[in-house]
Amino acid sequence: MKENFSIDEAVSNLWDKLDGWFDAIILKLPNFALAIVIMIAFWFIAKLTSKFTKKFLLKKVRQQSVREMMGKILFGITLLVGFFIALGVMELDKALTSILAGAGVMGLAIGLALQGTLGNTVSGVVLSFQPNVRIGDFIETEGKQGYITEISLRNIVMRQTDNEFVIIPNSKFVENVFTNYSWSQRSRISVSCGVGYESNLQQVEDLVVGVISENFEQKDKEEVEFFFTGFGDSSINFITRFWIESTQPKHKLAATHKAIKLIKKSFNKENINIPFPIRTLDFGKNSLQIVSEKE
Repeated sequence: MKENFSIDEAVSNLWDKLDGWFDAIILKLPNFALAIVIMIAFWFIAKLTSKFTKKFLLKKVRQQSVREMMGKILFGITLLVGFFIALGVMELDKALTSILAGAGVMGLAIGLALQGTLGNTVSGVVLSFQPNVRIGDFIETEGKQGYITEISLRNIVMRQTDNEFVIIPNSKFVENVFTNYSWSQRSRISVSCGVGYESNLQQVEDLVVGVISENFEQKDKEEVEFFFTGFGDSSINFITRFWIESTQPKHKLAATHKAIKLIKKSFNKENINIPFPIRTLDFGKNSLQIVSEKE
């Protein structure tokens, strides 16, 4: 009898509990419907926000991966706001508090576990918004030279002049000094040489300045500079400096190559000597004698 009474009582309590839940669900149906409407509305708002963000970033950021990432982040944040509002409408305050606490702990754990990855991601976003680092630029960093072919959320891909690819983590690139040869369209280069002591120095200066000016265009506030730099062992040395169109080291090498040939040709035409060190060996005072011993 006691066992039957216990089972009947348990079933009765279960039905009472289910009945109470059913009544609560019926009472909450308007709130539940409103919460669904809020989530649907925020889903459309999130889509519009993501689309608008991508169009806005299209004018600022060239990297497709960064635009997609920013669009997804804003989409998720907007949906999350709608989710929290929907929970509030359904009067699930305790559940909301528990979710926020759990999200905070989970976010902290994920952040500690992915410090390096997150650092590269943040650096990638920073690089994408920097106008002085662009895809196609020729840069030099840590002894590596090449063209930037990709800026992703994790690394920079650089194609070197030998067609080898170098992958640099974003955080490493941001922390180190780099040279961007493509940032300026004009650069100044220097060419050094020397002439014999018997040369007419004014003639040498006029000749070099003339030949460089004729073959390398100097724009506003630019000029060919010429300076004698000192008396060498066998020559009077000079340096000439002038401006060229240059967005990579190859342009500087090509201009230096051309300038050396032009200077040498003009010196040959005017019989101006470019001396080189000469060492004279005099064996007169220290003549060697081979004496053969006769037995």
